[in-house]
Amino acid sequence: MREIVDDLLRIWHSGRTAGLATLVRTQGAAPVPIGASMVVDADGRAFGSVSAGCAEAAAYEAAAEAARTGRRGLQRFGPGSGLDAGMDCGGMLDVFAEPFSRRHFPEFPNVAADIAAQRQVTVFTVVWHSDPEVIGQHLVTDRKHATELVSLPDSDVFVASFTRPPRVILVGANAFAAALSTQLLLLGYRVTVVDARPTFANPDAYPGCEVVVDWPHRYLNTVAARGEIGSDTSLVVLSHDAKFEIPLLTVALRLPELGYLAAFGSGSAHTHRLEALQAGGFDAATLARLHSPAGLELGARTPAETALAIAAELVAVRNGATGHSGSAGTDPGLRRPTLVR
Repeated sequence: MREIVDDLLRIWHSGRTAGLATLVRTQGAAPVPIGASMVVDADGRAFGSVSAGCAEAAAYEAAAEAARTGRRGLQRFGPGSGLDAGMDCGGMLDVFAEPFSRRHFPEFPNVAADIAAQRQVTVFTVVWHSDPEVIGQHLVTDRKHATELVSLPDSDVFVASFTRPPRVILVGANAFAAALSTQLLLLGYRVTVVDARPTFANPDAYPGCEVVVDWPHRYLNTVAARGEIGSDTSLVVLSHDAKFEIPLLTVALRLPELGYLAAFGSGSAHTHRLEALQAGGFDAATLARLHSPAGLELGARTPAETALAIAAELVAVRNGATGHSGSAGTDPGLRRPTLVR
């Protein structure tokens, strides 16, 4: 639902009735995660997706019918369901279709406001019940839950939990930070840009980001002391200035492991970085946590291409995937950190 919140809010304020289809359970291969939604407005326009194409027509019809009739219910799409025309996902999709309007979901603007403000909010929806009148009822809380379908003795409840997006701290306000912040915002991350130079740390240059003017190592110590650094936090150093970079990496490498820790730069910058960190007492195992130079090997030449390479590596590392990393390339100056003898 997160991807179509603005569309849903517009429909809610219009006073008209739309149909909302939500993917609540999958069996076998599925192209999108549960919680993905599609809304069909009163003019028949569709926004969002529940299957990235393989069951879109069937989901569209289910949502449109819910808008027309006011009926709510689960539908199964996939092999053997009788509703598998054109499907090539190879799995089974359970989709809940319901009408959507001010009358059907009066609390929605509060949900939308919480999502926009990156506050925790969870929506419980009854997708099956022994009493048909209960189906489609919503309960909104600020408690954190897993996004899942919960089966109870006389009902099934879909839990859609909207947690705060993972955070990326970019150190160094420059063209690479601007390009990478844009890429990360598109991927749904919260982005903070930190630089000690107020002339460069200009909030207008980084729309949608938090911009902090402070020495990066001091800022990292401060937010770590507040308990704001964890496995959902990533840190990318985009400054080539050792007076910023080395104190910051010294702090970062002493923290519990981040979701992703990387430093951008050339092969020579990489070598000097490791020499300084090794002199500071860090061993090979600790330095192996640092992705240096940051980014997958894409032959990137521009800030935008570099941003793509770094964002791709960040996603791969966070998801435990095996991307071919620029920090493990064939150039000795671009290999994963090793002790300098």
